[in-house]
Amino acid sequence: MLNRVVVTGLAAITPIGPNLQKSWDNLLAGVSGVDKITRFDCQDYATKIAAEVKDFKVEDFLSPKLARRLDRFCQFAVAAAKMLVEDANWSTQEEKADELGVILGCGLGGLETIEEFHTKLMKSGPRRVSPFYIPQLISNMASGQVSIATGAKGPNLATTSACASGLHAIGYAYSDIKLGRVKAMITGGVESTITPMAVSGFNAMRALSTRNDEPQKASRPFDKDRDGFVIGEGCGFLLLESLEHALERGAKIYAEVVGFGASSDAYHMTAPEESGAGMAQAMQSALKEADVSPEDIDHINAHGTSTKLNDICETRAIKKVFGQHAYDILITANKSMIGHTLGAAGGIESVFSVLSVFESKIPGTINLEHPDPECDLNYCPGKSIEKEIQFALCNSFGFGGTNGSILFRKFQG
Repeated sequence: MLNRVVVTGLAAITPIGPNLQKSWDNLLAGVSGVDKITRFDCQDYATKIAAEVKDFKVEDFLSPKLARRLDRFCQFAVAAAKMLVEDANWSTQEEKADELGVILGCGLGGLETIEEFHTKLMKSGPRRVSPFYIPQLISNMASGQVSIATGAKGPNLATTSACASGLHAIGYAYSDIKLGRVKAMITGGVESTITPMAVSGFNAMRALSTRNDEPQKASRPFDKDRDGFVIGEGCGFLLLESLEHALERGAKIYAEVVGFGASSDAYHMTAPEESGAGMAQAMQSALKEADVSPEDIDHINAHGTSTKLNDICETRAIKKVFGQHAYDILITANKSMIGHTLGAAGGIESVFSVLSVFESKIPGTINLEHPDPECDLNYCPGKSIEKEIQFALCNSFGFGGTNGSILFRKFQG
């Protein structure tokens, strides 16, 4: 017998808030987290803007000694995990520690650490490289440190699938609980790569916006004047549980996870397949697993990167799956406010999708002032909308042609 899977805890650290409530309030208010880069001197870079996390106080969550030994993405992960278990009222009992697992998505890992110690190596030689260098940079250290911080002794692993990493982590956590392999999972995505190498690399690809004189207007998904994505950082975590386990402990239930789909374009190393077929396949797979029809879907939290090709391809994919009903679905693009948080995107945007279902509120898409004629669906431009939502679909797509979609439903006891 397959288990029903529910969401019983949420946490987020984003460019618009150091915690879940602040982030959600600002998202609903249409606040942009994009501004001038402060993490390094960007004078010589084509892009001088990013969506940095502000007001994050690592000392509120980690000892100074541990904080020094963790890359920024791991600092985010441990902090968010502590906020998550508090929100879920979860206590890991030693005799039941194997009931809780951790699977987190991370696209690039400790890039800041790599750059720091490479500089030290080149300037001062190998003796200046710390013994913590390797443990600081590897992508699975976020899940490892979260396991240590929470006492979780179930499955402990990381997904690395570019910008779909966080959503894939949630999908596979959901699948493990559904199949009875584990009772609960801490899952989501985390990333912090606003660094010289990342910005210069994406600039070389001409992927980043260079609207440096108007930072808050730079991320503009589905707008014809979009000129690339804005790099962001942060994390979004969910606690997933089997329904039986959640009811046994009297947990608050935000929503139910009912479907997950993944696919590959098998097309190009960075560009999406132009018909949107691979993206459509992921969405169709999620609907099929949930046994719901396209007409049942009320809301889509789009990948919506603000890049020329992605926004058009995602629009085509949505039309391919939903037909005429695509024009009735309320679609939003969180990246218009938080930028593109890469491997964390699917985690953060899944958190916001769950809150949309739970609170019956859909954040708007800001900066959608001149709609692209090829992007002609209802992307909720401007202000947030209050609407009862039964089903919300969240999309994430990444380099390498990797696609993922996760489907949430309003909880019915």
